[in-house]
Amino acid sequence: MRVAALAGEDDFDGWRRDARALALGGVPADAVVWQVGDTAGDLFADMPVTPVERAAFSVPRPFLDLAETAILHRDPHRFALLYTMLLRLRTQPGLIEDRADPLMRRLEEMAKSVRRDIHKMRAFLRFREVADVDGDRFVAWFEPEHHIVRVNAGFFVRRFPNMRWSILTPELSLHWDGDVLSEGPGARREDAPGDDPVEAMWKTYYASIFNPARLKPGMMLKEMPRKYWHNMPETALVPQLIANAQARESGMIRTARAAPPTNIEAAWAALRDEAAGCTRCDLHKYATQTVFGEGPLDAQMMLVGEQPGDQEDLQGSAFVGPAGQVLDQALQAAGIDRGKVYVTNAVKHFKYELRGKRRIHQRPLTSEIKACKWWIEQESLLIRPKVTVALGATAAHSLFGRAMKIGESRGRMLELPDGGAAWITIHPSYLLRMQDGVEEERARFVEELRMVAQSVGGG
Repeated sequence: MRVAALAGEDDFDGWRRDARALALGGVPADAVVWQVGDTAGDLFADMPVTPVERAAFSVPRPFLDLAETAILHRDPHRFALLYTMLLRLRTQPGLIEDRADPLMRRLEEMAKSVRRDIHKMRAFLRFREVADVDGDRFVAWFEPEHHIVRVNAGFFVRRFPNMRWSILTPELSLHWDGDVLSEGPGARREDAPGDDPVEAMWKTYYASIFNPARLKPGMMLKEMPRKYWHNMPETALVPQLIANAQARESGMIRTARAAPPTNIEAAWAALRDEAAGCTRCDLHKYATQTVFGEGPLDAQMMLVGEQPGDQEDLQGSAFVGPAGQVLDQALQAAGIDRGKVYVTNAVKHFKYELRGKRRIHQRPLTSEIKACKWWIEQESLLIRPKVTVALGATAAHSLFGRAMKIGESRGRMLELPDGGAAWITIHPSYLLRMQDGVEEERARFVEELRMVAQSVGGG
């Protein structure tokens, strides 16, 4: 028997190194004992794996991606299962596409469960404020199903770079001081703080944004299982909110447009933060982050695009990639100051197809457009623009609730279902895809933006 010793439960690099050496040595799967840390191994497994420096072999890239995720699963047999599949793929690379294969299906389900757990940690973790010798620190408690704490560390560093925080879990703890991320031993639930003054404000916000018109208790429990409720202050409100949902829905419909906005900045920030954990469709599983709208909250003009592109997904801002540059040039030519325009997208997550290392844009499905329509509606209610511009067919579909033909609808003012004024024009990426007649189409795009500006009394 051979011993493959791994540094930790999530040691993908160690597994990959030893799996390669074992496979090159022709060692069958049933002759390997996978050992984590100081875990006691097999009494007869006394032959450690010798690393192979230069020798290599190829396996389908999707398998490595699958293995990197599935290895975070809590199943103690995952290392052996992945090694078994690795050996099979060396002679049958086409197995990576065979979703009917029992082992491949099992590994896919493991990876899916891990991805879901990663999302749950991002969506349901709640920080509570405490004081230590260095000032304020925010501490959160979470109980993951799988070994996903380290892989999630980068997300929280990017999300809260200027905040001193600690995340406590039974397996290990993460600590960020604003510059350095460190690890500590596992903790107990009692080590995390209880309620703090911030929670009263959070509960007030949650109650105010709870949307009774879209209440689906079964789906809510599926996406937010009760096991996470004790970590989340807002869940104490859920039973009463559900009980009052029908009455609230009727009142909300009557007053949504009539009520004057109050504390717009705080409401918009809260809406943006809520959108960061959106799971209304599956696109959140693959995108880097939610890309919310941005711009002045008293803007007279709101531009709605299709969805974030590759650069928007990485940077977290709307229209900062090639299409954004085209839009900026067109707005300038039309006499519109982008700094005075609110810019957003109909769909808040990047949808793409992976081709090698490139992420190729894919158009959102109707179901994905509908799932994201809630955010556009809320942005519109807060911004209350004098005119809304749909950039392309997806944006038009979202705003009007049905497919719109750009050629028949562009260049004139239209009325939105809620009574607001709107214009439809092309998406700036259309100009990047054109082969012929680009300058003519660009001039028409600029002219339509100029007409929009005139309809609101200037840029």
